[in-house]
Parts: sequence; C-alpha cells; structure tokens
Amino acid sequence: MAQSSGTPVAPGIVLVDKEGGWTSHDLVAKARGIFNTRRVGHAGTLDPMATGLVILGVGGATRLLGYVSDAGKSYQGTILLGSTTNTDDADGEVLASATPEDLAKVSDDDIATGVKALTGLIMQRPSNFSAIKVNGVRSYARARAGEEFELAAREIHVEKFSILDIRRRDASIEVDVFVSCSSGTYIRALARDLGEALKVGGHLTALRRTSIGGFKLEDAVNIDQIAERRIPLGEAAGRILATRKVDLDEQILLRNGRAIFAVGKVGAYAALNTGGDLVALLQEDGERAKPIAVFLEEA
Repeated sequence: MAQSSGTPVAPGIVLVDKEGGWTSHDLVAKARGIFNTRRVGHAGTLDPMATGLVILGVGGATRLLGYVSDAGKSYQGTILLGSTTNTDDADGEVLASATPEDLAKVSDDDIATGVKALTGLIMQRPSNFSAIKVNGVRSYARARAGEEFELAAREIHVEKFSILDIRRRDASIEVDVFVSCSSGTYIRALARDLGEALKVGGHLTALRRTSIGGFKLEDAVNIDQIAERRIPLGEAAGRILATRKVDLDEQILLRNGRAIFAVGKVGAYAALNTGGDLVALLQEDGERAKPIAVFLEEA
C-alpha cells in the first residue's frame, strides 16, 4: 500500500530480497511509489542477474547509506569453469571455451588451490562491464560502445572463499562457492580469475547476496512487502557504526550543531538518545565530538 500524500514519511532502512531481472534503480523507483517520496536511495548496486539483499534508505535514512556501502558483504554463487564471456557472467557473449580434454585435467585439488590463491588481500581488476566511472563515464557504457580498454587493478580483501560443491559436466565444471569480502569486490572477477588460473576460463552463472555488514538476507522481504518493514534510524545506525548514549542536554547541543565532549572513539559513530533514537553522527577532534550529520525529527 502506498503512503498517502499528506502523511510524513517515517525515515528508516528497508531490506529487500531482490529477484533476478531487477536493477537496483528499479527497486528505488518502486519504493518511491510505495512511500510516495523521492527521498529513497540504495546502498550499492546488485547486477540484474543476481538476487538477494539490497538495502534501501527512506527519508533521512539516505544519509546513512554511504556507511552501509562501505561494509563487508557475503555471497553464495556458482562459477562455471570451461568458458569465458565478455561480461564475466552468464549475461555476456561467450568468447572462448575449453575442450573436454582440458577440463578433465583440472582436479578438485587444482580448484581448491586456485580458490585459496584468491583469498586474503589481493589485487583485482574489475570487469569492464561494471558501474565504475572513468572520467565521468560508466565502464559498462564504454564497453557496450565497443571501446577497448582495461580497468586498473585495485586491492580488495577476500576474507573467505570456500567451495560448497563441485559438479562435473561434459563441457564444464560447476563450482558452488561462498564468499565474504570487502566492499568493492567483484564476484564475477573472482570467477574470471579462477578460470584463468586453471587455464580453462570461467564466468559467474548465479549469485545471491546474503549479507551487508550487520544486515542479513533472512530479514529481507519482497519489494511489494516493504511498506511496514522499515528499520528505525537508531537501530540501523547501531548495525553499521559504533554508538554512544547522549543525555538531553547533549542532545540539544547536537541538534543545534554544537560539539560535545569526546569519549575516545575513532572514526564516525552514532549518538543515540536514551530511547535509542538517532540524534547525530559524530567525529572526534581532540577533546570534542563534532556532529557531521544531525538527524532532526523530520522525514
């Protein structure tokens, strides 16, 4: 049910279980209609073919989304060894395929060794068909236009890359995996690089995001069910950042943009009142904790 036009929008975080075929922009557009507000954003894209957790911010919660985007993520997926595609996933054009004889030479131990080599701090080159901007232009737009280029590799952290199952076909090997990784990691690129290391090629055929920071897929709902499932700002901030309690006097100071005393916390953190409501985000500078975002009682 859509929010009535005269009703203020209560801010909050919404956890969506995205279906295949939807883009993150599609989810935002749908949520704007449900909540009758344009103040809806998402905390990071998920490829159309992928399913699973997407986090939306409604109203003032959009100011928390940058902190959500930086959180670690986990996925379950399927890598197909035996062919490469131009997009590094199943939506792309097949560029090359391995012979059955080449695939037969790849043992389960070889796959495990390749996975281990892609775990920890590694350098990863993102897929050309990604949303990364170069000189203001999305990489996928350049790739679709036929431009030949290669994105620069960057350091990522793959905390866990584990094999769940291996299934052997005549012309391919399917590997089900679990990945826990830092923000900015491309699971498609892991599939590509595993295939390259094994000299048979590889690409991603299925992907489901299972967590983002302290938010879990099991708490998500279908996009049509989000109207009554907003997580309040205070609870959401507590899943993303460190917190501290502030009393009424401190709350008044913060809501007027003034600093309060520091407590020795590093980085941005959330100030909550005694009722658990989000008052402000703080950053300490010496003996003072300065508000970097103030959350007034408004949508």
